[in-house]
Amino acid sequence: MNLALFDAKPYDLPAFKEQAAKSGIEIKFYETKLTVDTAELAKGADAVCVFVNDTVNKEVIDKLYEYGVKLIALRCAGYNNVDVKSAYKKIHVVRVPAYSPYAVAEHAMALLLTSIRRIHKAYNRTREFNFSLSGLTGFDLHGKTVGVIGTGRIGSIFIDICKGFGMNVLAFDQYPKADLGVKYVDLPELFEKSDVISLHCPLTSETTHLINDDNIAKMKKGVIIVNTSRGALIDADALLRGIKDRKIGGACLDVYEEESNIFFKDFSGHIVNDDTLARLISMPNVILTSHQAFLTEEALKNIAETTVKNIVDFFKEGRCDNELCYHCGNLENCMKVRKEKCF
Repeated sequence: MNLALFDAKPYDLPAFKEQAAKSGIEIKFYETKLTVDTAELAKGADAVCVFVNDTVNKEVIDKLYEYGVKLIALRCAGYNNVDVKSAYKKIHVVRVPAYSPYAVAEHAMALLLTSIRRIHKAYNRTREFNFSLSGLTGFDLHGKTVGVIGTGRIGSIFIDICKGFGMNVLAFDQYPKADLGVKYVDLPELFEKSDVISLHCPLTSETTHLINDDNIAKMKKGVIIVNTSRGALIDADALLRGIKDRKIGGACLDVYEEESNIFFKDFSGHIVNDDTLARLISMPNVILTSHQAFLTEEALKNIAETTVKNIVDFFKEGRCDNELCYHCGNLENCMKVRKEKCF
């Protein structure tokens, strides 16, 4: 089996090379992202492996199908960048539903703690031998209310972490978990009562720009917003307005709506032509990391293992538990009843 792996980074290579050696898969690593212009690199491959910022739209899918590619293997949980409807009856799609939910949940809390305790500012000060405490006053998490939107694997772990800090938890999810031990509320109540709001939901047509002007207006003054899920959950311009109006007390972001041509690259010697991103970074109460919440040794190992297993299962066993079932409209739960390929 031949695999073309796009948007390859140095941290991807060791784990994927190890798994390839075990499975007999031959992998060609390409630093470039998958686009309509680079799809030709997949000629001769049985499968392609893509990440969050690769473009897998109808045009790309049609080209891959023309080249004989039979499988698109996402090495991530989210699949909003894949046109699954266009792939139906052409190319199968599989994903990694859980690699290390602890990595992402812990990063969300790390961002939150860094923000509210001003750790990033203190770090920069002390490196210049400035030991003043002026402007570093934070607040306790204990007793505060956190609103968690999305209570899947990552959201549930983040809730457990918040409980460990003694926080009150409000939750929203279209499919509530009865055994989670939290109070589920509707979104208006969550926005109104939360001191901290953390996003752990997938990006869909319903959740795009979930954080917008109207919903920000419903929030508490000084609310902290955390996003380690998908950038487009937040309308970045609305977020900026909320910060400038002193409505939003802080933003902790690991993702950004227009990140695809910026994140994972070094632009330190260049001028970035994204005015919204530049203004966000300039705000003293915004912390931004470059989509690194998943980046732990455990997660990278799990991603490579599951991705390779998905490919082996598909080609050798004739089915894969992690295939996206996109024709029946039940992407998450179809495999509970379906024990064969989607088509």
